[in-house]
Amino acid sequence: MRAAFLEVLNDALGSVGVMVAAVVIATTGCQRADTIAGLFIAALILPRALRLFGETVRVLMEFTPKDVDLDEVRRHIMELDHVRDVHDLHASMIGTGLPVISAHVVIDDGCFESGHAPQILEQIRDCVKEHFPVSFDHATIQLETAALRDQEAAAAGHA
Repeated sequence: MRAAFLEVLNDALGSVGVMVAAVVIATTGCQRADTIAGLFIAALILPRALRLFGETVRVLMEFTPKDVDLDEVRRHIMELDHVRDVHDLHASMIGTGLPVISAHVVIDDGCFESGHAPQILEQIRDCVKEHFPVSFDHATIQLETAALRDQEAAAAGHA
């Protein structure tokens, strides 16, 4: 959306620049007005284009959002009751203004047996949505036992 808006705005500025250059050429005969107008338009376009390019690269390369420290996110989740480990933690932007986060969270085996694992999941989702500079409304959290984590780690070691 931003790219489309900038394109329309730059087209409008380009049209105004061409009209001003035409008036200057018609009234003064100065042929360089067209070149000056073109350079002015390019100077207006370049900073916006570079900023948009940088944002696009951040999204395509799935960089962690600028204001997010994943170590701090991990520490914060680890402070919740029954949470024993957080691994495979990833955060990125899948579009401008659309941050996502995913993690594997090891909780006590008893949480699955007692049936309160869904409450822990909700606490984690609230945590990543409310406690950081970027609100992660889209969170994919996999709850698992320590035994499952250890199986994953062993399988990764043999792959």
